[in-house]
Amino acid sequence: MRRQSISFTEPNDEWLKNQVENKEYSSKSELVNDLIRQARNQQKQIDIIRLKLERAENTGFTTDTKSDILKQSKKLLNG
Repeated sequence: MRRQSISFTEPNDEWLKNQVENKEYSSKSELVNDLIRQARNQQKQIDIIRLKLERAENTGFTTDTKSDILKQSKKLLNG
């Protein structure tokens, strides 16, 4: 694993400390890595949704409106 030095604002640092103190995570590093993993997974989902939207728009294959697709996508992300 690579070591990095990262600066946090005071409120963010306090939140990180609280998560570790509450035994949610064993260290700030573990928490930051988990947050990054979650953000990367979310980005993958967003990329897939964009690709599906582009394909649907280009082929006319779906009868769903953009609004319908957006609602379905939000439901999947929040689900």
